[in-house]
Amino acid sequence: MESIITVVGFLGAGKTTLLKHLLHKFTKDGWNPYVILNDYENAYLDAQQFVGQMEMDCIKALNGSCICCSGIVELRNIVNRIPERENGITLIEANGTSDAASLMEFLGVGINDRFLPPVQISVVDANNWQKRDEHNELERNQIQVSSLIVLTHLDTISKQRKASVTNELKSFNPTATIIDAEDIDVSLLPKLIPSKNKADKFEHLKAHWSSCSVDLPNLPNEKCIQEICSALPQSILRVKGCTKIGKAKNYTYFERKPDGEIHIRPFNGEPITGTKLLTIGPGSEPSILEQAIQSGFSIVNL
Repeated sequence: MESIITVVGFLGAGKTTLLKHLLHKFTKDGWNPYVILNDYENAYLDAQQFVGQMEMDCIKALNGSCICCSGIVELRNIVNRIPERENGITLIEANGTSDAASLMEFLGVGINDRFLPPVQISVVDANNWQKRDEHNELERNQIQVSSLIVLTHLDTISKQRKASVTNELKSFNPTATIIDAEDIDVSLLPKLIPSKNKADKFEHLKAHWSSCSVDLPNLPNEKCIQEICSALPQSILRVKGCTKIGKAKNYTYFERKPDGEIHIRPFNGEPITGTKLLTIGPGSEPSILEQAIQSGFSIVNL
């Protein structure tokens, strides 16, 4: 029977980085992964980051809906249509605002009997754990029914902070195994069993933030990226973009995480939806994004 592993966690916690690591290890060990990616805006952009790791027909982008509620039926149908493979394993990355407890409750109903009951892995940014202000409740929800909790961003914190975070996680989910990201053993993941921990009631509609995307023209230099990200309001929790820089032939991908940190890296291939700037969180409106782009170009003339 085929395992289903869902990867959940707050925006910017490191879900995609962990997923890339898991794919590398699973493929190296002879597994045949199938990946489902969910995002409010342009999940196809995220899917293309896995070009080179696996065939694109083994990656499905579920775009524009939340898989723990409005998108659960589509998710279930996608899972049931996954082709049977020798040593198959299915990995699902949920969007960063998912009600992780509801996702596990609903996903386990109506799945073909060739699949094992789904299990959940939570990715926790140990540096920013419970520093989300009004979003702390959502972050707590995302670890309460996980079988495994993976700690990331450990290089930025003290041993005392790590111990404090670990103790808090255990108080909310006493049955989960908690490990550092670098210590994860993929051979044990298919052997995980679903958590029996009970989650606190959570009003998920509070986490249904606005999102939007606009076309992003080529940018003169990377300073424009920094200016665009800085010009967008802090209420926007996640910023992503893909475009060309200067006279470069290849595309560049960038993101601003909830803590304001900006990452810029090469993009694999050509974006099938075109070059985009997309955001998630309050203030995600086309006019706001367009103003930020204009601000980015303004520094060229200074």
